[in-house]
Amino acid sequence: MQEKQINHSHYQLSYNVYGKGTPVLLLHGYGEDSQIWKNQIDYLASHCLLIVPDLPGSGKSIITAKGKEEWLPNLRIESLAHSINELLIAENITACIMLGHSMGGYISLAFAQLYPSKLLALGLVHSTAYADSDEKKIVREKSIQFLEENGGYTFFKTSMPNLFGKKFKETQAAAIEELIEQSKAFDTPILVAYTRAMMLRTNKTDVLQSALFPILFVAGPEDIAAPLTDIQAQATVPIKSYLEIIEGVGHMGMLEAPQEMNQHLSRFIHLIS
Repeated sequence: MQEKQINHSHYQLSYNVYGKGTPVLLLHGYGEDSQIWKNQIDYLASHCLLIVPDLPGSGKSIITAKGKEEWLPNLRIESLAHSINELLIAENITACIMLGHSMGGYISLAFAQLYPSKLLALGLVHSTAYADSDEKKIVREKSIQFLEENGGYTFFKTSMPNLFGKKFKETQAAAIEELIEQSKAFDTPILVAYTRAMMLRTNKTDVLQSALFPILFVAGPEDIAAPLTDIQAQATVPIKSYLEIIEGVGHMGMLEAPQEMNQHLSRFIHLIS
């Protein structure tokens, strides 16, 4: 493993590089950092050149004082896609497979719209191309208000368990509690900016429709954040798509069913490589 960093006036982007072969990026989601992929890293690193960043403001990737003043208030999903492009430039990577969980999927779709020639393939892991509905935007606004009044830890104590399927919640309460504890590392303004960026993102089904590269969809029947019916509908849109359904899981298949997730992701990587 190589631990690397990109210095930007607005942030320092930290990432780890493993293995060799076809470049594959794993993008984590909201309220997470790169460790959400801990059960996938060793397995996938034997199949590819694996790059796993912390998004700006998450994990080891800090936002500078200038970034908090100039960049964060105007944060959009596209802003995060641009930061990932800087990583590819730093690594001299001309094209890669990009796999994003939840918000990481939103970033992957924005990247596909901005830099389509730089993608060999795209993977949406418990993620959706749809924009927030009006009802969902109201929920996001309420989340922002709650975050500003109570902070991220209190927010995730309530919301995090709902992201998991029934069986995992019943048998792995300690693992969920560990994730909730890790949320203490997030600064509230960063979570607010992420939430607003998700709320303001646009529908990306046109990206699915125009993509010349294969797209993988990974879904869970118990996922309330990226419902299976939505994912099944989206999987019919691309020219070439693959849909993998992991039974008995919610929104966090990387933790809930790591072996199945590893098999689906590695199979997709091998198809492209």
